[in-house]
Amino acid sequence: MNTLQNIIIEILDSTPRERWQDDGWWKVKMWNGNHTPPLKEADLRVIFDEVVSEIESQNISDVEDDSDKKTSIRSNKKPEKDRFTVSTILQNGQIVELVYSEKNQETKFAVFDGDNVDYIGWIEALNLSPYPATNHLVSKKVVRFPSKAEEYDSDKELIQAIQEFIHKYLDISPFFERIATYYALFTWIYDRFNELPYLRALGDYGSGKSRFLQVIGSICYKPIFAGGATTTSPIFRIIDDFRGTLVLDEADYRFSDTTTDITKILNSGYQKGSPVLRSEGKGIFEIKSYDVFCPKIIATRKLFGDPALESRFIIEEMDKKNLREDIPINLPEDFEQETLSLRNKLLMWRFRNFKGAGLKQEVIDRTLEPRLNQIIMPILSIIKDDEIKSELKCFIKSYNAQLVVDRGMGLESEVLESILICIASGYPEPLVKQITNTYNANQGDNDRDKLTYKKVGGIIRKSLKLKPRRSNEGFVVSELENRGKLNSLKRKFGIEDRAPVVNNMNVVNVVENKETESKEGEIDVSKIDFSFK
Repeated sequence: MNTLQNIIIEILDSTPRERWQDDGWWKVKMWNGNHTPPLKEADLRVIFDEVVSEIESQNISDVEDDSDKKTSIRSNKKPEKDRFTVSTILQNGQIVELVYSEKNQETKFAVFDGDNVDYIGWIEALNLSPYPATNHLVSKKVVRFPSKAEEYDSDKELIQAIQEFIHKYLDISPFFERIATYYALFTWIYDRFNELPYLRALGDYGSGKSRFLQVIGSICYKPIFAGGATTTSPIFRIIDDFRGTLVLDEADYRFSDTTTDITKILNSGYQKGSPVLRSEGKGIFEIKSYDVFCPKIIATRKLFGDPALESRFIIEEMDKKNLREDIPINLPEDFEQETLSLRNKLLMWRFRNFKGAGLKQEVIDRTLEPRLNQIIMPILSIIKDDEIKSELKCFIKSYNAQLVVDRGMGLESEVLESILICIASGYPEPLVKQITNTYNANQGDNDRDKLTYKKVGGIIRKSLKLKPRRSNEGFVVSELENRGKLNSLKRKFGIEDRAPVVNNMNVVNVVENKETESKEGEIDVSKIDFSFK
């Protein structure tokens, strides 16, 4: 049993304190699953909770002081074993953030107790130290930090300063300029939300994507700059360790294995509690879990092939055009100082707004798809300007309409329309063969675009999720049995209130001995009512 307790302690030791109940417990279960014989989960949970309670009981007595509950530190005492972190929330509610002074070549913790900020070199109770200034991720500015928590006049003044900074160095649309302002602000409290959107610049080379990333990314929360040449292996680790904002250039990698890894990060990283599993090691492989939940600002030349992934982005299309005359071609020397000053003020903003931040249910727009509500609700929850809220909602509604149009141009939509044509033509239970022939008749003389019965049957079952039924003449799609799903699909593909262009070749009747069959075996359905009674 002592061995198991030590293993749990080691797992918790490598896991941020605020993630013990999520990632820590998950890692313990993964270890147990690979152990022979594994313990029952209920027994394992009892031991896990006992270890956590023992550690927390020891830390509470060390961390909290009865008089003012200040964090206990001893800057002159060397920890027995270095444990590094960049951010944490202490048991007494104090917020801890790493700050880095490039001038003095040192890192410290900025600790906010609700009123004041203290700067310390070590948290004794938790044996935690800030990542040293000699760490290449810090000194080479792969990850960028504030140097201190700096005062600002008001939220309005800070938001205006962010937008003026973006406008000064970046040529984007006025609307997206405001969205980028609030997105940068949002990243500083993103860990108070369960889902988040991504920001993306879409365009060819020379369209300003790199400037987009540099300007907006530099003022986000702990920005992690990962270039297009970066392999994906360190990206998993850096996100898991630093929990900042991933800034990724040329994210549409050419190589399939790299693209798959990037897609895993993007697909799992928009929602809290969805870690990515990786098998690592030599000889004996160990399964490791990486938490990749964080804001992401990326640049790509093309769209991703997965529509579900595409729907997680707020996109600015970067066109090649003449820059505004006031935009500097090269960033000036004081650019870094400007970004540092804003990060310092934003750190103070995080301290003051972290505990009160959260999702506001009243901003839900029921006319939008759930996925789109997920990506805009966190931003709307921190926007106080009603005009900007209205503009963002209009933007998302337009984006939603475009998604519907895009779906309507796909293969699944065309098969669905063939089903609806058959039903509206007097066949409430059309055969899959009839649906196929109707689809193929609408493809003209191009045989390459025609489908087999098996292919159409697969689309009906797997893509449209309809339920065919076997009959004496073959498989049929019953309108009565699938009515609810058909109405849902019509809304999804945007064909609820529009009829397709049809002619005498649109419906091909393959059922023999029907009174409605013409001598050519085709039915005139030039007028079709698509509404289901």
